[in-house]
Amino acid sequence: MKHTISVLVENHAGVLARVAGLFARRGFNIDSLAVGVTDDEKVSRITIVADGSAYTLEQIEKQLNKLIDVIKVKTLHNDTAVTRELVLIKVSCTAKQRPELISIAEIAKGKISDISTNSMTIELSDTKQNLDTYEELLRPYGIKEVVRTGTIAMQKGEASVRV
Repeated sequence: MKHTISVLVENHAGVLARVAGLFARRGFNIDSLAVGVTDDEKVSRITIVADGSAYTLEQIEKQLNKLIDVIKVKTLHNDTAVTRELVLIKVSCTAKQRPELISIAEIAKGKISDISTNSMTIELSDTKQNLDTYEELLRPYGIKEVVRTGTIAMQKGEASVRV
C-alpha cells in the first residue's frame, strides 16, 4: 500500500541526504519525493510517498522521528489530503493536430507551456492517477519527453502540518 508522509525538517544542508540515507539503510523504497521551503524559511517540508505495510509505515515514522533535524512527521491519508503532481509532456504535433492537443490540455485544465513547428509542451497539475490518464491520451501523438515532479500533499480542511 502507498503511504504519503509529510515531514517538517530544519532547512539546512544535508537534511535531505540524512532522510534519504535512512530509507536506503532500512531498505525502504521511495516512490516519490518532493522538498520545498514552507512559509517559515527555517523549515522545509519533505513529502515522501513510500510503499509498504502498516508495520513498514510505523517503522518509517519511528526512524524519521529519531533524526535530529526532523521537527514533525505526519502520515496523510488519501481521503483527508489533497495531493498533486506537476508534469510537463512534450508531444510531437503538426499544425493539423494542434487544435486536438489544445482541446485535451483545456479538458485537463492544463496549459500550453511551449509550442514549435513540430512539437507542443503541455503543463498539467493533478493527481497521479489523472496525470497517468492524460499521458495515455497523449501517447498516440508521439510523446517526445516527460518530466514529473514528486507528489506534494496537504491535509484537507482546517487541519495542518505546522511547527
